[in-house]
Parts: sequence; structure tokens; C-alpha cells
Amino acid sequence: MTSPLTPPQIRARKGSTPLVMVTAYDEPGGRLASAAGVDIILVGDSVGNVVMGHDNTLRVTVDDIAHHTAAVCSAQPTAHVVGDMPWMSYHVSREETVRNAAQLIRAGAHSVKLEGGSVRVPHIEALIAAEIPVMGHLGLTPQSVLAFGGFKVQGKTKSAVDVLLADAAAIEAAGVYALVLEGVPAEVGRLVTESVGVPVIGIGAGAATDGQVLVWHDLLGLGSRTPPKFVRQYVDLNNVISDALTRFASDVRSRSFPSDGETYSTPTELA
Repeated sequence: MTSPLTPPQIRARKGSTPLVMVTAYDEPGGRLASAAGVDIILVGDSVGNVVMGHDNTLRVTVDDIAHHTAAVCSAQPTAHVVGDMPWMSYHVSREETVRNAAQLIRAGAHSVKLEGGSVRVPHIEALIAAEIPVMGHLGLTPQSVLAFGGFKVQGKTKSAVDVLLADAAAIEAAGVYALVLEGVPAEVGRLVTESVGVPVIGIGAGAATDGQVLVWHDLLGLGSRTPPKFVRQYVDLNNVISDALTRFASDVRSRSFPSDGETYSTPTELA
């Protein structure tokens, strides 16, 4: 059985074969992603959108992520599992940040991810000091939706790009082993990727990054929302599942399910 990539091994993939990351939230997700050979599974706070039905990720808690991390890890995936630190789990103090991250590690995660640039450096350093590997997240950071005024493409001006580059350098220096870059123009994705020595995993950041990540429900066609422009939907499971359920309902109502082959035989003494 292949062992999951370690943070040093992921870091060493910089500029090499692109890293493949997908989100997952349960045992089937962990099992199927692992069987497909993905490198990294992110137990993302996107669970708030695609599983819980919220408009954003801000209602997701550490307990929620720990619960879903444990479910994913019950599949014993061969992928590296990242536990996403939700809003307000790393914003108050370094001590609270470490305690919350430790909860995700105890649930089975191999590392944690948090959003933000230079302002997060003390928290990243505290996690690294506690020997908890950290993945960063820059660009369109969904937990900043209220501050951004919505889910908007970032890095559209020179000053904004300068801030992104400074933030990438700061969190790299603080010790992240990789970072997610979301929702920026392709040229900005290239600039950030070339500016740091750790892998940059893009989501809506162009093709020049060191890897790509997509949300499980988006790439499999399981969502109720129109997917973002950067999503490639590989199958329409909404229709597949809806068709299966419709056929099941029809078979039950017509009494064609269960058939004799799907029914336990009557014991001889009751015949």
C-alpha cells in the first residue's frame, strides 16, 4: 500500500509533475479519491456550501471539520489529508490556533490549511513550532467573503499583485510547505508560482501553477449551484442519481421491487 505524501515530499514536487488535490468530506470520498490516485485530499470548509447548504463557509466549525476529517480518514486513503481550519479558528490567539489545529490532526489530518498572508505569519509560526505542518491559501480567500463584498477575482491591479507577492513570500518564510492560490488571473498565478520555492496549487489561477484543486461536488456535477468559470465538470452525477432514484420509486410503486431474487426464502416450517 502506497504511503501518503509527506509535507517535505509535497514541497519537493515544486516545478515537477503537477500535484492533484480534491476536496472530500466522507468515507466514500476518501476511498474513491485515494483509489483514483490523487496526491492530496482537502477536507475543506467548502463542506459548508456543498454539504450543509450554506451560502458561504462562515458557519463551519472546528468540530465540523474534525467530524468530516475522521470520516475521510476512516477510508485509510493513500493521499495526504489536509484539514481546513475554518473561520475564527486561527484568528484570535496563537494558543487557540494550535489547539484547534491539534483537534484536526487528532481526527486524522496530516496537515492543516489556513487562509491569509502576512497577518497570519505569527499563527503559522506557532503551528510550525508545535510541529503541525501548514498549507497556506491566498487570493480569493472564501472566509474573507464579507470583507471582499462577495466572491470576486483578486489580483486585478498592480498594487494588489504586489500585496499577493509579498504575502506569498511572508508565509513561505513562516514555514508553509505549499499554498493554494484561488481566483486570480492566469498571469498572476504564474507570477506567484515563480516567486516562491514551495508548490502553488491553483484553483481558478491558470495553468502555470504547480498543481490544481477542485471541489468534489463541482467536478462530479453534484452541486445545486452554477459552478464557477474555472470548474471543469467531468460527469453529471445529479442526473445519474436522480434517474436511479426515479427508477427505484417507480419499481416500488409498481411492486416490481423487490423481486424473488431480492427476497429471503420462506423457512420450511412456515411454508
